[in-house]
Amino acid sequence: MSGLIGKKLGMTSIFDELGRSIPVTVIEVEPCVITQIKTKENDGYNAVQIAAFSKKEKAVSNALKGHFSKAGTEPKKYIKEFRDYIPEGLEIGDEITIDDVFNIGDLVDVSGITKGKGFTGVVKRHNFSGVGDQTHGQHNRERAPGAIGQASDPSRVFKGMKMAGRSGNSRTKIKNLSVAKILAESNMLLVTGSVPGAKGGYVEIYNKSQ
Repeated sequence: MSGLIGKKLGMTSIFDELGRSIPVTVIEVEPCVITQIKTKENDGYNAVQIAAFSKKEKAVSNALKGHFSKAGTEPKKYIKEFRDYIPEGLEIGDEITIDDVFNIGDLVDVSGITKGKGFTGVVKRHNFSGVGDQTHGQHNRERAPGAIGQASDPSRVFKGMKMAGRSGNSRTKIKNLSVAKILAESNMLLVTGSVPGAKGGYVEIYNKSQ
């Protein structure tokens, strides 16, 4: 599946040809440099490795410096493999732009890291409704999860029990969005709906129409 690396800039809305307001996410998609091409004969699978967004050389390990130098490009912040996709007519060191991968109307999946919300309780984390009426011995603990024990048998709490804990900051993929608009001169891609992460977060955009 083909795709590119982008940076989420925020959300806005545009009007379609029928005058309807459509919420879209604006993603900055710089030309991505091909840093490695993997083939089934050499690596066991077909894939293209691309990199995007410049990074200071002093913040890159020597191994990665050599990797980028071999591709003839400066150090990059984000590297990603797209499996089962080898761009035709391009080699290591060449750039892939928005126009090479996306067209208006294409279906896309967008993957990224969601916003971290820290340690949260069950009401916020799992949408528990809370006790509300202060019954069942809750007293002044309306947002508490309630009993989780299992008596003398099995005398333990089962794995996967919905409890308080770290919320967010996890990899998520939003599927079946569509490309609403392409601003190639500004390296901007507008997709319908929302995508994971905060403003400035990096995302991977997969084209399902290719």
